[in-house]
This record gives sequence, C-alpha cells and structure tokens, in this order.
Amino acid sequence: MRNAVVFAAAGLMLLAGCGEKTPLAAKKKGPSYRLAPIARTDVVRSVEATGTVTPRNSPSGIPVGAQVNGRLIKLFVDYNSVVTNGQVVALIDPLVYEANYKSAVARLHVSKANVEVGEASVKSREAELALAEKTYSRKRQLVDKALAPLAELDNAEQALATASAGLESAKASLKSAVASVEQAEAEVSQAEANLKYCTIVSPVDGIVIDRKVEEGETVVSSMNAVPVLTIAEDLKTVWVEATIPEADVGNIKVGQPVTFTADAYRRKFTGKVIQIRRAATTTNNVVTFPVIIEAENPDEMLFPGMTATLSIETARAEDVLVVAAAAFRFRPHDEDIADLGELPRGRKLWLLKDDGKIEPIVVTEGVSDDSFTEILADGVDALEGRSVVVGYQTVATAKQDETSNPFMPKFPKKQKGTAPEPKK
Repeated sequence: MRNAVVFAAAGLMLLAGCGEKTPLAAKKKGPSYRLAPIARTDVVRSVEATGTVTPRNSPSGIPVGAQVNGRLIKLFVDYNSVVTNGQVVALIDPLVYEANYKSAVARLHVSKANVEVGEASVKSREAELALAEKTYSRKRQLVDKALAPLAELDNAEQALATASAGLESAKASLKSAVASVEQAEAEVSQAEANLKYCTIVSPVDGIVIDRKVEEGETVVSSMNAVPVLTIAEDLKTVWVEATIPEADVGNIKVGQPVTFTADAYRRKFTGKVIQIRRAATTTNNVVTFPVIIEAENPDEMLFPGMTATLSIETARAEDVLVVAAAAFRFRPHDEDIADLGELPRGRKLWLLKDDGKIEPIVVTEGVSDDSFTEILADGVDALEGRSVVVGYQTVATAKQDETSNPFMPKFPKKQKGTAPEPKK
C-alpha cells in the first residue's frame, strides 16, 4: 500500500549531506557515511485504495417494481429523468383490476344486506320466544289449577324449546353474515390495493438510472415484484464503497478525511469516512473490508459505477521535525562505536559530529509515511539542521551520489496524486 506525504515548505531541499563527506571526514581516515538532514515540515500518513461510486443507501439504486400483472400502457419517465417522492412513473392497464374492485364492492353490499336480514330474523325469533314463554306460563297455571289438560302444557313446552332454538340459529346466522362482511371488506381492500398498484410511483426523490421495460410490454409478477425502473436517490451526495485490506483497516476511523479522483475527471473530490462494515470478503486469500465514504457531488459529475482512487488520511503531523525512515535502520559497525561504551536503550538515530565520528540519540517515532518519520525527543528543536547517518558510503553509492541516488528518499514537492492537500 503506497502512502502519501505532503510538505508545506515546498522549497525545502535535501541537504548536500546525502552522499557527501564532511571536510573533517575527508581529511581523516575512517568510515564515510551517507547522510540525511533533520528538517521541519508536515507528514501525512494515508491509506490508498480503490472504490466504486454508488448512490446513497443502496449500492445499485432503488428498484421500482410492478406488484401486479398486466400490460404497461404508459411510461412517464426515461433515463436521467428527475423524479420526486410519490410521482407517477408508469401505468399498468387497470381494466381487469377495476372490474375486480367493483365485483368485490358488490359482494360487500350483499354481505351487509345479509347482516340486516339476520338482524331482522333475530328480532323475529326473539318475539316468538317471548310469546312461547308467556304461553307456557299460562298453561302451567291452568294445569296447576286442573283447568287444562297436561297435553297442552307439553305442547307449550315444546313450542318454547323450538322458539329458543330458532333464536340461537338466527343469532348464528347473523354472526356468519357479519363475518361475511369482514371477508368482503378484506376482498375490497385487496382489490383496491391491486388497482392502486397499477399506478407505479417513485418511493424517493432521485434520478432514473435504469429502465427495464418498454411501453406495451406485459409484466408478470409472481413471488417478487418485477423491476420496471431503477432510481438513484439524490446524486448531490454520493457514497464511495472502498475495499480496504485487513492490514490497513485498523487505521481507518469514522470521520477521517478522504480525497479521491475519478478517471473521467482531472480533479480531486473530498469526502469523509462514515461507516466501516464488518462484512469481510476473501479473494485469492486476501481479506478485505468495505468502507463507506460520503462525498458531496453538487454538480453531479460523479456517476454511479465510476471507479474512484482514494487516499484516506489516517494521521497528520504539521510543522514537525522529520528524518528519512532509513535512518532508523542504520546499524554502525562495532569498531566505529567502540569508544562509546554502553549504548542507551531505545530507538536511536546516529548523528555525525564535527570530528567525523558518530553519536547516538534516543528518540521516539511519531507519524510516519514509510519514507519520512516524525521524531520526538527532549530538546528536539535543537536537532533541526543536523545530519543523521542512513548508511555507509561505498564506491557504488558514491558514483550514484555524483548524479542522484534514486533509492534515497527526498523531500518531494507537492504531489499530484491522491494525497491530501496540506493544511494552510
């Protein structure tokens, strides 16, 4: 992964110590060193990756489908049409669904009429029961006084039982009629919904990025809605879905600034990290994680599907002392430090003294972009302008230094790649 560094002091040059000998070192016998300066500038550590521009909230746009079968008789939008939430975008032939709706409404009316009949029947049965109860009561009194035969009492009792059963039957019929009304209302609601589904509307504000059907085609919906259009939600703000290797994802944090370029334009776009997803993907034994970047796109130059080359700023140190990272890898020969005694512990830089000898200084590494590293130490400001050893001078490196050593890190000018711009 290539990291980027930007330096505010554009005029800062690599000191002539890179590959040069000091006058004292030239006069005295001893090792010759390759040197690098300690200089003050800005260091930016970044993670570079590639990603794909997508609409917000949906990687491939929001599909708008048909939930009913029928012939598409009208399309009101086309590619790149701007739509609003609730706007009618297509119409399916509604004749069949209008007929089904009217039929369901008629069945509802019949069911409601049956309820009224059932209620009237219940009232009639209640009146019959009341009469039967009175008749039975009178017959009971007459039989008790021996003024009527027992057979009349039996007949009155049978008529009472019959009236009671008739009332219960009427009530059950009424309940069935009420249930039929509820079923008919459900059928009306379903028929009405299917009729409304003939009119397809946009669920969001956005722009049409794809069209699946033409006018006159018949759409057949089964278990899933048949896609008719794809709408991207408001492209004035877009997402970039970046693919970050697992080795770098630990340095990514929500809110970090991001700059990126698209192949179609010679300019940079800016955004910020809004989501780090845990959905790992393994390709050729390489584990990557999706990271979502949100970017403003007011002029709508970025289209869904464009490839973006991103630089995610993970750390920045401004106006600090830095040194070439190679200085931390230098290990002097034993004979060159034999008179130094016990060396201090920790990360060391080796400074060249005026007498041509070297001395160690313990420092702490700060922000690094792998080419240059911020150095932290007590009295660090006093080190500015000093030269540190990055290696031994050899015949091969001396010849390279006569022109320029391509392997030595240099303080570059402002980069034209994807690195973040320096802060003012």
